[in-house]
Amino acid sequence: MAELANVSVATVSYVLSGRDRPVAAETRQRVLEAARQLGYTPNQAARSLRKRRTQRICLVLSSLGGVPSDERLATDLHEMADARGYSVVTLAVYSEARAKAAVDVLRGGVADGALINLVGDHLTRDLVTGLAGTGLPMVVLSNEDGLEGCDLVRTPETEACAEAVEHLLAQGRRRIAFLAHRHELHREQPAGRLLGYTTALDRHGVSERIITTGADDRVAAYQTASELLRSPDRPDAIFAASDRAAISAIWAARDAGLSVPGDVAIVGAGNIDEGLISNPQLSTVGPLRHDYTDVARLLFDRLQTEEQPPAREIVRSWTFLRRGSS
Repeated sequence: MAELANVSVATVSYVLSGRDRPVAAETRQRVLEAARQLGYTPNQAARSLRKRRTQRICLVLSSLGGVPSDERLATDLHEMADARGYSVVTLAVYSEARAKAAVDVLRGGVADGALINLVGDHLTRDLVTGLAGTGLPMVVLSNEDGLEGCDLVRTPETEACAEAVEHLLAQGRRRIAFLAHRHELHREQPAGRLLGYTTALDRHGVSERIITTGADDRVAAYQTASELLRSPDRPDAIFAASDRAAISAIWAARDAGLSVPGDVAIVGAGNIDEGLISNPQLSTVGPLRHDYTDVARLLFDRLQTEEQPPAREIVRSWTFLRRGSS
């Protein structure tokens, strides 16, 4: 192959192994074209044995499909992995059994590193900290305290969510319902989006709480919102812990013969693109842009060093975006 591409054997090795060495674009293209002509396919198993690395990374999510931010995270991670010669294995952690199985798989060396989106209570702090203690390079998206041995990506959701509820209160809304994710209701103390809701009500001396599930999927959100809005003492505002749930609440209000935001104001969380084409456009809290390349880069920075660097932390800010639904 080196002869066909008119380069050295070392250059062929650099290009085909994905090693971060300076190789001119024209030279790289000649090597890849020679590999194509010769039908060359790298033997990943042999490479892994030789380098004691799998050339795989693992993405750990709380579910598979349906969450727009997870989909964008997966896309950005896959694209960066492709560019560096890695493949991606995805594990879904939606129960305690799945959490323990995921940890066992990672301890078993299925991947060289892991990117973990820590949502819900199945993958506990102790499990994550214990996994980091094995030396596995890890980046964790979480607002949990006490996580050690890994890079952390934090999202200060609480204050942005409190700002959204205070916006509703400033309009004179007093019966504000919160559509929660199931895991938010099983905590001993409110956290994240639910804490933002209760904090804003406490600041303004509003004692009534209307808290129910419904944020985990569109159908549950529609059914829950329909029941709330058809009741005699219906809420005059709904704050949903996901944009998907908030959009379903808009549909439920429409089908109940109510106007949005006249009869009921609705705010979501996540700032997904679909909120821009709902009718009316959805008010929401969330990041101004959905780009996880900085998060993925943290993991690959760890993979490319012989000694693991000190734990780092980045913050991805959230903002309240007022649109037509409130």
